[in-house]
Amino acid sequence: MKAASAPKRPGVKPLADLVAGLVDPILAKKAGMTSGLVTAWPEIAGPRLAAGTRPEKLIWQARRSDNDPFEPATLVVACEGASALRLQHESSELLQRIDAFFGFHAVGRLKIIQKALPLPPASRKPATAPLSAADKAAIEAQAGSVENERLRKALTRLGESVLARNRAPTD
Repeated sequence: MKAASAPKRPGVKPLADLVAGLVDPILAKKAGMTSGLVTAWPEIAGPRLAAGTRPEKLIWQARRSDNDPFEPATLVVACEGASALRLQHESSELLQRIDAFFGFHAVGRLKIIQKALPLPPASRKPATAPLSAADKAAIEAQAGSVENERLRKALTRLGESVLARNRAPTD
């Protein structure tokens, strides 16, 4: 006799997928874009531009009839200070990257507005100090008696990480 199988539970979904499902309709209604553009902005804009810019909204031209030709949108980008000038000079390259992200000629021009942007979150990575060859050799000697190679390497990396954090200068 077969035992009854337990009911199948749905697979675990990443939190980003769940949040995107909730945020995307609101973002589409208010700003005319998806969270995908906002989250991919650092890769699209590059590190220099992403630090001082943020996409605000996409403005799509209203089509009066089905016979009207497609008009690319205008992307409103918020900038701080000198980032506006840099964005203006690199706008044609940025437009190409945005179109590559969308997969078609979606954005025809940029509208730059200057405003203060929130500070990026502080790095949570602890400060470390460089280790000397003698320090590394001492750690390897301590872990040298471990027979399992993978475990020995992991313990060596852990030891180097702990020592580098402990020797890091504090503010």
